[in-house]
Amino acid sequence: MSATVTTTATAPVTPAEDSSPQVRRRRRLSPGRRLPATRLLGPALILALWAAASAAGQLDPGAIPAPWTVLETGVRLWTDGTLPTDILTSLRRAASGFAIGLTAGIALALASGLSRVGEALIDGSVQLNRAIPTLGLIPLFILWLGIGETFKVAIIAIVVYIPIYLNTHSALSGIDHRYVELAEVQGLSRYAFIRRIVVPGALPGFFVGLRLGVTGSWLGLVVLEQINATSGLGYMMFQAQNYGQTDVILVGLVVYGIFGLISDSAVRLIERRVLSWRRTLSS
Repeated sequence: MSATVTTTATAPVTPAEDSSPQVRRRRRLSPGRRLPATRLLGPALILALWAAASAAGQLDPGAIPAPWTVLETGVRLWTDGTLPTDILTSLRRAASGFAIGLTAGIALALASGLSRVGEALIDGSVQLNRAIPTLGLIPLFILWLGIGETFKVAIIAIVVYIPIYLNTHSALSGIDHRYVELAEVQGLSRYAFIRRIVVPGALPGFFVGLRLGVTGSWLGLVVLEQINATSGLGYMMFQAQNYGQTDVILVGLVVYGIFGLISDSAVRLIERRVLSWRRTLSS
């Protein structure tokens, strides 16, 4: 009597064929779809808590006036012409310093990032400048340039150019050398190399530096206008401090915050448009 042995071959179970819920369910690791106007949720929450605490009498009106009091003060300052004049003065100073700092930061970063000689001559000096507190240069700049507009614009320009230079130079240094070799094999000219490889590769770092530079221009402006100025939002806040006008100080801070939020949002919008070809977590 012979026994017949039957062997059944079992096919390996692939993860796609596994019926377990853990495998069938697709893991979503990305943050998800971008929500509209999310950057306004934080400020709106702070405003709501501020209003609720003021209405409940939990805040001293002399130290932190209610939001509606600050709004009334802002309307009064705008009506009598004080606030528009100070805003235009501050915008002119910030724009002038930012334009100079932006130009200097880009030019120095390109000269240092595309040439070893330029890097040897420029990078060390910029790193030394970065190590020195910029606001600590104010007394020296007052002696050199006086207390007029020139020294204020110069300080803002320094505050702006440093982050733009550092981030752009870092992006240039981080470009993969294989792209450089490919450009040499393709016989690209210097201009074509910069336009097709250097600029796209450096743009992400440049926009990071640009956002820091925009914020730095407003921070520098706040300090400068409270030291030696006869006009501007900082001067208005300094005068309000002398008279104990907390509501006027808060008006100035709110205006600074609005300008900072708008300028940063504008830079981010431009960044998304220019770098629309990238696929990142934020997009």
